[in-house]
This record gives sequence, structure tokens and C-alpha cells, in this order.
Amino acid sequence: MVGKRLSFEKAPVIKETPPGKRSSEILKRQDEIETQARTYTKIFKFAIKEARGATIMDVDDNIFIDWFAGVAVMNMGHNHPEIRKALLEQVDKIVHVPEIPTEIRIEFLENLLKTLPGNMKNNAKVLFTTTGADACEASTSLARYITGKKTIVAFGGAYHGISGGISATTGNYHYREFGGFRYENVHHLPYPYAYRFPFKVKEDDMSKFIVDNLEYLIKDPYAGTGPIAGVLVEPVQGEGGYVVPPDDFLPMLREITEKYSIPLIVDEVQTGVGRTGKVWASEHYNVTPDIMCISKGIGNGIPVSMVAFKKEYDENLPQGFRLGTYRGNPLGLAAGNAVLKILMKGEILERVEKNGKYILKRFSEIQEKSEVIGDVRGKGYMIGVEIVKSKKTKEPWQEMANSIKERMFKKGVLMHTCGHYSNVLRFMAPLIIEDDLIEKGIEIFEESLKESKAK
Repeated sequence: MVGKRLSFEKAPVIKETPPGKRSSEILKRQDEIETQARTYTKIFKFAIKEARGATIMDVDDNIFIDWFAGVAVMNMGHNHPEIRKALLEQVDKIVHVPEIPTEIRIEFLENLLKTLPGNMKNNAKVLFTTTGADACEASTSLARYITGKKTIVAFGGAYHGISGGISATTGNYHYREFGGFRYENVHHLPYPYAYRFPFKVKEDDMSKFIVDNLEYLIKDPYAGTGPIAGVLVEPVQGEGGYVVPPDDFLPMLREITEKYSIPLIVDEVQTGVGRTGKVWASEHYNVTPDIMCISKGIGNGIPVSMVAFKKEYDENLPQGFRLGTYRGNPLGLAAGNAVLKILMKGEILERVEKNGKYILKRFSEIQEKSEVIGDVRGKGYMIGVEIVKSKKTKEPWQEMANSIKERMFKKGVLMHTCGHYSNVLRFMAPLIIEDDLIEKGIEIFEESLKESKAK
């Protein structure tokens, strides 16, 4: 579908400053019948009528450019014709069956295996799960089972989910306050976040510093961690601030985990399915995981997730190792199969890689003229713009980031924040976004930045 417009012809279009009258009515009704412990309705105050490509229309007929993509889920955009066709065909066959094979299940698995990185390609087993958090938790359970050890090493700034036991691996401790699980058997090392690395180490030495610390935890029985079952890492950090590690980080991590026969678990929930310009972000570093977590973009809005892992890990897994009624849902697999077919054509990946460099350059040019943009970084359509009070002190400025985000929304562009201090604006648009929507969005970003600065 590269070259064919999937989005609304004209965007953004703001007929009534959001939230408009009808949106306000629906938001009020939502407040009356749904928990107030919601997040996104406090950020994007509108009610949606329909969406196409990289554009969303609200019930007041405003049209927004979508740089949000449902939190990096709608990689192929809204209402993609090939995915819609696959879903409609599957609805006519069967929409639910647990584990028992269907044609779509086998076709999806075969296509997934063709895309896996390095030595995993056509040489892995797959365990279906339901959500990204479920996939990450299953991956750590698998590592613990096959090694007979308990400790998982994760990284500061990590986000692997906030439900159940996997919340212990997510960096922000606030997510564990209501998790109902004790924080145990997890140890966090710093992630190589060059802009805010907490130790006085040269940027070129960050990866070695971290890996040396990992080796200390592995080798010294008095290090306090206990025997390590697995190392869980994002190849590019997502919620932690769209942090791109040095090129040597994952290869060094791979080398040390292989040296001590520790499973390397790569969380590709947000980075995978083409978001960084490769099908899987680990391909940028020529690293083959032992275990890989997959979700978000694979279902393009239909909840589905899975864990891919080395075949030998499957030899002694007991029946019922992980159970769940909805795992491997046929609709999700039909969507996923269509997504994989689109990706395997290669055109979108080439476009994301090319456009990603261009977008990074444009944001960097704006950074040079701005007093409040401290850092710009990213790969593909995973780009972070860090907002600070001073480039010299690097003090985070969450309020400014929120102001920019709000102004962009009023002008018709959805852009969300992330980061340790919620001060990083992130570009995570659908991969199929048209060039004019990229250009218009950047213009609105720059306008909103200037207006927020003048506030």
C-alpha cells in the first residue's frame, strides 16, 4: 500500500476547539459510568468517531494527525484495507478457539518464524500470550523454569508492563504500589542513557561499565542478587524516554550472557514490527535473543501477544506451563498475519528508515534554535525530544512538555510524552503516515514550542 493514501485527504481540520460540544457530552457521560482512574482522556480530550491511516476524526468532525498510534500499536495505521479484509474473512470462519490449530494460526506462525532475527529465523518455538505484560511475564517465567534460578536483571527506565509479577521489572516504582506483588528477585542496572547517565563515565565506556557490573553480579556470590535466571532488556527504551543505546551495548550484553549461559530476553513489544526501520530492533545490532517478547503492533489494534524462544527450551516444558483462554485469538492472528505480509514486502521498512532519519534531522534543527530542547534521539519512527529548563543544567521540564502537547492537540496533532520525568515528547506515528502529515505535524510542533515558550 506504499504510495496509496490511507489517511483522510485533509488534516488537521479543527472546526470546533477540542473538546467540542458533542465530545464534551460523551466525556461527561464516560465520567459518570467509568472509573475516573483513567489516563488518556485527561491528555486527549475528545471522543472519536472514526479513523483512517494516520488521521482520527472526532464526533465534532475535527480531524487530527495521529502521532500517537494508540501508544505505538497502530503501526499499519487505522482501518488498513488489507488488515480489514483479513479480519472480515476470519470473522466468517471462527473468532475464538483455545490452542486447537486453525489455518490462520499455522499460517501466522510460519510467517512469524520467517521474520525472526538472526539464528531464531525459522528456528524457534512460540508461546502465545495475551498482552505485552503477559508476554514479558511469560518470558521471565520461562527463563526461571529452564535455568532453575530466580533473579531477573532488568534496567533503570525499563517498562515491561504493570500487571502481576512483571511490574517488578518496570523501572518506575509507582506502578508497583497497587500491583499486589512483592518486589523481589529482580535487580536493576542502569541503562546506557547518554543524556542522563547517573555515573561519571565517558559515553564510549558506558556499555562496558554496565556489562562489567553485570559480570560482577554473576560472578560474586556476595553481590546480593542470587543466581541470575535471565537478563531482560529493551533494544531501544520506550516509556523510559525513547532512549537509543550505544551500538556496542546489546552485542556486549549478548556476549556476557552467552559466556555464563544466561538467557537474554529482548522485549520487542514497542520496538518490534517495523517501528525502528527493521522488523525487530535487535536486527540493528546483529543480536539474536534467546527469548523475545512480541505484542502491540503485531495485532494492529487487536490484542494479541507471544513469546518466541530457542527450540531447546521447549524440550521439558510441562503441559499448562502458561494458560489463558484468549491466547492466540484467531482475529488477532488474522490481523498479525496481514501485518507480517505487509512488512515482508520491505517497502514500509525502507520508508521508515529513510523518513526516520529525516524527522530526526528536522527535530535536531529545531533543537539548535531552541533553549528548551535538551536532546533529540531515536531510530525509525521511535523519536524522543527531551524538554529541559536549561541545556546547561538539564533540569527536566515536565510542565513545558505538557504545554507543548496540549497546544499541539488543540491545533490537531496527537503527540504523547514519556521519560523518567515525563518530559520527553515522542514521535510514534503509524508507519504508513503520509509525507504531508509528517511535514504539517513538524510545523505544528515548532509553532507549539514557540507559543509555549512565550507563555
